[in-house]
Amino acid sequence: MNMEKGKLIIVRHHESEWNKLGKWTGIHDASLTPHGVEMAQKMGEVIKDIKIDRAISSELRRAHRTLREMLNGSGYPDLEIERSPAINERDYGDYTGRNKWEMKDLFGEEKFNGIRREWDHPVPNGETLKIVYGRVVPFYLEEILPRVLRGENTILVAHTNSIRALVKYIEEIPNEEIKNLEIPFGLFLVYEVDDSGHMIEKEIRELK
Repeated sequence: MNMEKGKLIIVRHHESEWNKLGKWTGIHDASLTPHGVEMAQKMGEVIKDIKIDRAISSELRRAHRTLREMLNGSGYPDLEIERSPAINERDYGDYTGRNKWEMKDLFGEEKFNGIRREWDHPVPNGETLKIVYGRVVPFYLEEILPRVLRGENTILVAHTNSIRALVKYIEEIPNEEIKNLEIPFGLFLVYEVDDSGHMIEKEIRELK
């Protein structure tokens, strides 16, 4: 009986229309730009050597489309994609749709960085990273981890903050250090995890 654990591959969606415009997107369902689609297709080549057993995206179209194009590019055009709201992007509440750089000028750099990166910085009518963590981690532990431990290589395409929340758990990053974690386009985090879902090994791959 094969008891080898599977790999967990975590990736951010590529460029959306609102990313290009510098807007806080949050749960707004923006589409990929043509450039984002092209890059997503190329991203499939980065993981072509890994057999993909299971594919999961958020409910938002930019994540789903990125994953579909990646699967096409890596040789899995017919693999079903599961979608879950648990890994949707952080809700930016009243800041949704506002230009990030105009908001930086308005708030000043310290508050702006607090909103974007801190663990529990409030957002009017929106979510903190702590709140996102509260929905992402149970989904990971209940719906993803058991099958990874049974040997299924699983790819998950989500968003900056849902990924930051998940990586915080996997890598056991302290609250005060999570502000330093960035999730750029084209970055692949490939994990082997223990029975608690924490990191044993980590490989970083990037779209060149």
